[in-house]
Amino acid sequence: MSLRNVIYVEYVIGFIICLFIYIKLDYSILLFFLLLLVPDLTMVGYLFNLRIGSLVYNIGHSLIIPCILLFIAYLGGFSFLLMTAVIWIAHIYLDRSLGFGLKYSKGFKVTHLQKID
Repeated sequence: MSLRNVIYVEYVIGFIICLFIYIKLDYSILLFFLLLLVPDLTMVGYLFNLRIGSLVYNIGHSLIIPCILLFIAYLGGFSFLLMTAVIWIAHIYLDRSLGFGLKYSKGFKVTHLQKID
């Protein structure tokens, strides 16, 4: 198994763990799958140009913001925010398990994981 495949398997495991946590928290599975692709709305930045597109996309696909929200939601007992953060993190893991990483401003298909053909 190549190193790249190990990395993808790690992301699949991350997605499965997020889904397990989400289910364990007794949130709606239907809502999970309805909201799972919402972070992809950040692709709208590409309507302007590659630089803005990659910046907006990367803000929506970096683990930094959803992890901060997860921390705040957990400490503050904010159920809706916790649900949102878990779905957002699951989305990022799912994307990365499929090879869609953070974008360089060179183009949508140039990511930190690979160049998508």
